[in-house]
Amino acid sequence: MKLNAGIITDKLKESKEFYTNYLGFGVTFENEFYLLLHTPNQQAELSFLLPNHASQQPFFHPPFKGEGVYLTIEVEDVDSIYQLLISKGVAIKIPMRQEPWGDKHFAIQDPNGVGIDIVTYSPPES
Repeated sequence: MKLNAGIITDKLKESKEFYTNYLGFGVTFENEFYLLLHTPNQQAELSFLLPNHASQQPFFHPPFKGEGVYLTIEVEDVDSIYQLLISKGVAIKIPMRQEPWGDKHFAIQDPNGVGIDIVTYSPPES
């Protein structure tokens, strides 16, 4: 089984620029109403679809309203990604945190309002 999360939005251009310029995603496929991106290691994909597009069934017409969804991106070195995104001017929504259960992470937000938790997992401290 393979999962491809999708967001219905009119911000295809902004989404492409954000994910490719800031997070290193690549473009798998693109046309005038659909954008499919992949993570740098090509292990996961994220798609964007224009709302109310005639090629799609009505079930896939309503746009995402910018709340209630988040993505988690696991990275090997969360500190370097944090510094890189700050240097590129990306707004940090939740500053870097070390959690008692082991996660070290911070959060940003994409142009559609999706929260992105960027994390490095490690065993909890004893």
